[in-house]
Amino acid sequence: MIGAMAVLAAAGCSSGLGGKGGKPAQLVISPATGARQVTPDAGVSVKAAHGKLTRVVVTGPGGSQAEGRLAPDRGSWQTRWSLRPASTYTVSAQATGDDGKQVTGKATFTTLTPQHTLDSGMSPLSGETVGVGMPVQLLLSRTVGTKQGKAAVERSLDVRMSQPVEGGWSWVSDQELQFRPRDYWPTGEKVKVTAHLAGVRAGDGLWGGKDRTVDFTVGPRHITKVDARTHEATVTSGGKVVRTIPVSLGKPGDDSYSGIMIAQEKAADIVMDSATTGHPGEYRIPTKWNVRMTYSGTFFHAAPWSTGAQGNSNVSHGCVNASPENAHWFFSFTQRGDVIEVSGTSRKLQFGNGPTPWAKSWQEWQTGSALGPAASSQPAQTAQPAPNASPTG
Repeated sequence: MIGAMAVLAAAGCSSGLGGKGGKPAQLVISPATGARQVTPDAGVSVKAAHGKLTRVVVTGPGGSQAEGRLAPDRGSWQTRWSLRPASTYTVSAQATGDDGKQVTGKATFTTLTPQHTLDSGMSPLSGETVGVGMPVQLLLSRTVGTKQGKAAVERSLDVRMSQPVEGGWSWVSDQELQFRPRDYWPTGEKVKVTAHLAGVRAGDGLWGGKDRTVDFTVGPRHITKVDARTHEATVTSGGKVVRTIPVSLGKPGDDSYSGIMIAQEKAADIVMDSATTGHPGEYRIPTKWNVRMTYSGTFFHAAPWSTGAQGNSNVSHGCVNASPENAHWFFSFTQRGDVIEVSGTSRKLQFGNGPTPWAKSWQEWQTGSALGPAASSQPAQTAQPAPNASPTG
């Protein structure tokens, strides 16, 4: 519970102009000094009656300082984000009264210790250069099952860009949400995403434990179009064709997925094992130059055994097969997040089979926001001085 507000009138006065005949300032700090078990999402507020605030500093664990907003009339100040649970905070404030004299105030309090803590992970990796189709993934350690909890998590998320574009968050599951731009990222975009999760009330007894930040850069616009009918992969960079690769896709009954995917990860060596798809003994083959396209195990990879079919027929177990030379080139060329669009098969990509934000239209994507479509369609702010399944073969 938050204790009573601390009201400080002319406390600890320093030299002032005096003689103006106005009233002295009164500082009101909430939570009050000595308060315990403070709910982190209540934040800190400081008000100056009969005066204007000149300084507010909220210091938390490790000397960190909480970000806040000063009202235009400088009569009040409020923390922008929730506070960290199980932590001690000190508030120092100053105001100048209508009488011209300075008033200072201070309060120290402790936030509650949660029953359950919500931790997180994020992708891409900080400092990574990614393709234009890469979403931001926020992975949560516990289920957030209510609309109120999801809305609180969304409100804690801050996306800043060097070239602001329209984008939005959407929940993929009760433990994952993703951010994508409306269209592909611009090349050269620098993005900084901060999840201010510390102190977020995500459920009954469930509070965010720590903030998390990731910053990344968007690399060249690599888009590869794979056509199962022509048996070709057309690779472009910046809109120009840089290579046309003969390929073989999934044979009837093992059809490849059609849809817009991204390069999710790269591995030079993998053993493709049919046992991972419920068909033990059908094949177990080491493969080279593997670029993952789905969680369920679709890869673009080298297949020296099918070079005779590449360019003329589909004989794989669902992957995109290429010659060792072409697969090695594609592996070296590809960034995580590059767009790979497959067409001409009877099997449609399912949303959630990996980071698959482009499997939904922009309108469909917006419906996944707990804050509503309007909240998920705002341009991000200007940047400040930002489970793998087994393969199928």
